[in-house]
Amino acid sequence: MTETNEILKKAKQVSLNAPISTDIKNAALKNMAESLVLNTEEILKANALDIENAKGVIAPVMIDRLRLDAERIKAMAKGIIDVANLPDPVGKVIEKTNHNNGLLIEKTSIPFGVVAIIYESRPNVTSDAAALSFKSGNVCVLRSGKDAFLSANAIVTALKIGLKNSGIDENYINLVEDTSRNSASELMTAVGLVDLLIPRGGKGLIKACTENAKVPCIETGTGICHIYVDKDADLEKALKIIDNAKRSRPSVCNACEVCLVDKAIANEFLPKLHTLFKNTNPVTEIIGDNETSQIIPVSLADINSYDTEFLDYKIAVKIVENVTEAVNHISKHSTHHSESIITNNENTAEYFVSRVDSAAVYVNASTRFTDGGEFGLGCEMGISTQKLHARGPMGLNELNTYKYIIKGDGQIR
Repeated sequence: MTETNEILKKAKQVSLNAPISTDIKNAALKNMAESLVLNTEEILKANALDIENAKGVIAPVMIDRLRLDAERIKAMAKGIIDVANLPDPVGKVIEKTNHNNGLLIEKTSIPFGVVAIIYESRPNVTSDAAALSFKSGNVCVLRSGKDAFLSANAIVTALKIGLKNSGIDENYINLVEDTSRNSASELMTAVGLVDLLIPRGGKGLIKACTENAKVPCIETGTGICHIYVDKDADLEKALKIIDNAKRSRPSVCNACEVCLVDKAIANEFLPKLHTLFKNTNPVTEIIGDNETSQIIPVSLADINSYDTEFLDYKIAVKIVENVTEAVNHISKHSTHHSESIITNNENTAEYFVSRVDSAAVYVNASTRFTDGGEFGLGCEMGISTQKLHARGPMGLNELNTYKYIIKGDGQIR
């Protein structure tokens, strides 16, 4: 029996325990947050080793995703506290029906059971996933990427101390030590042991899970996010939004990767965009179509440019005839994560939001807001780009399923 299989069997047994009350869960979450901060030094030491090992192996912009500091750890702890302060979804009656024969039918929210999360080089996912899983009544099995394993292990150790200090079985939170493909494959095929699998990472990881998983799997998003600058846009507002959406943190899935510009304002807007990105540090590379190249200096786009999640200081730009062509382009190239229109025309905005088929669609705002914390969910398990069960940032409610509880008094059919 492998180490991963042993963890899964133990996790399944823990998931069958009697539900923990909301007050006890909230107190434990606060202890977990406190333990995280108290163990900052140990976590940072582990993170420094991860970063050292990652140099020359992953891109510098990806190392930023891996890096922790005291402030980021405090932010992780705050995320746990925010989860503690949210309503408990477990046992909530979603719908109630009084049957004409006297039966009381209640559609009731319940945990999935064992939730497995496969993720890459983002240590903060460790605490987010653990907190959300625990509050929603689930047992989590975490499988970190190799790049972040030492950091994840130190975080899980701190969180387990918080559980132990609360008198709660520390096996509600589990970390798989094997970071090879074998453990990922085990989680994908653990029928009867894993109730829900959530991959959180790049295109390759998500594709592997959705194609090979034999357990229920949520497709979380690679983010080829678009911003369309309409002919009726406030151009200064558009520049501010695009700068934030591209440059505030280019290595995350809600960063803008493609900017579509209405032909009517391209000659005025594109030089301003070029000046903005040329004068920033680091410089943001613009990859453009032939029409764009006739207005500003660009690297010429190829067949893959509008289907690439750069996760870097790069953005693909394309001139479109109007909002209809913008929507058609997004329909063809989007990963259904987040898209935005910049316009002062309400009719154009309504056309855009009603026809763009993505989890989050914005009007005059940055795509960077697609985030569990920003949406008031405390933190998030991931951004679902599918339509069944969960869509968009996944919080506590999305980590529960439901069952019907029917109460009667001798009724027969």
